[in-house]
Amino acid sequence: MAAVTDFDAPRTEQAETLLSVNNIEVIYNHVILVLKGVSLSVPKGGVTALLGGNGAGKTTTLKAISCLLHSERGEVTKGTITYRGENIAHGSPSDLVRKGVIQVMEGRHCFGHLTVEENLLTGAFTRAAGKAEIARDLEMVYTYFPRLRERRKSQAGYTSGGEQQMCAIGRALMSRPETILLDEPSMGLAPQLVEQIFEIVKRLNEEQGVTFLLAEQNTNVALRYAHYGYILESGRVVMDGPAAQLRENPDVKEFYLGMSEEGRKSFREVRSYRRRKRWLS
Repeated sequence: MAAVTDFDAPRTEQAETLLSVNNIEVIYNHVILVLKGVSLSVPKGGVTALLGGNGAGKTTTLKAISCLLHSERGEVTKGTITYRGENIAHGSPSDLVRKGVIQVMEGRHCFGHLTVEENLLTGAFTRAAGKAEIARDLEMVYTYFPRLRERRKSQAGYTSGGEQQMCAIGRALMSRPETILLDEPSMGLAPQLVEQIFEIVKRLNEEQGVTFLLAEQNTNVALRYAHYGYILESGRVVMDGPAAQLRENPDVKEFYLGMSEEGRKSFREVRSYRRRKRWLS
């Protein structure tokens, strides 16, 4: 595979804001405050990364956007979430899919008893499209994921983690989304497969115009493919900026990339410095 190069910023300087999250708070079970004043914006045609460690609030943020909190006894208690200027915070997931926003869940969640191709076809269920149009979209998915073409008759539950991740993204594409919320695409995958997945995300963004908001613990790879990034800790946005600037930020290098001015630090050394984070002092 060719070496990864920096992902250029969206082509328009003043890109239209598709998704806007404004100062939201999320509470689970009427007691547990998980998100505390989170704000972010996602421009049309961009790849925006939501970064942070396990438990930082990334998945909760995506579920707040995609209206999936109620199934886990969570709710947005303050702030607003708008898509193309319309408040979507208290809508339904199916309505949001029809608006062009779909989430690829952490852990893939393919239908294990269905074949790969049957999984992909479920993504077109909400569309009023003819067989010819769906067949063209299926061919488009196979073009981006040739491995899925090879495994299209296999039961999804017997495919590898990488193949299931490709299947989950392909299923989302079958709904013809404008925006994909991608949760932890690298989880459980070998580094080579992670690069393949992110290369496909880059191609879909550039060639199909799909907007991405991706939540990712792997800060290093995410900042190489994203245009803009937000870093969450303990349910708050502690830093944001263009991806290229975040990669060069000394705090990000030290606490998230394991690097300092003296070079790479061990995981143990990085943990020992966490109390010195300026944004937490």
